[in-house]
Amino acid sequence: MKNQFNKHRQQISAKFLFLAIILCAFNMLMTSSLYAQDGNAGIAEATNKVKGYFDTGCDLMYAIGAVVGIIGAVKVFNKWNAGEPDTNKVAAAWFGSCIFLVVVATVLKSFFGI
Repeated sequence: MKNQFNKHRQQISAKFLFLAIILCAFNMLMTSSLYAQDGNAGIAEATNKVKGYFDTGCDLMYAIGAVVGIIGAVKVFNKWNAGEPDTNKVAAAWFGSCIFLVVVATVLKSFFGI
C-alpha cells in the first residue's frame, strides 16, 4: 500500500514539474516584446509581393493552356479519325477551355492593374 502511495506521489510530482516548466516557457514567450508593423504598410507589402509573382503565375497559366490545348487537339484528332459524330462538340469544348485560360489571365492583369 505504501509502495502505491509513493508511486502515485511521484506521478503527481512529475505532472507538477511538467506544468511548472510549461508555465515558465509560456511566461517567457509572453513577456518578450513583439514588434508589429502598421496595417497599411503590411497590405502594401503584400500587394507588392503578389504583383511580383503575378507575371510568373500568368506564364504558368499560359503553359497549362498550351498543354491542355495539345491534349485536346490529340483527342479531337483521334475522334475525327474514328468518325465519331460528336467531334465538333468536343473540339468546341477544348478550344473554349484554352480561350478561357487566356481570357482569365488577361482579365486578372487588367483587374489588378499590372
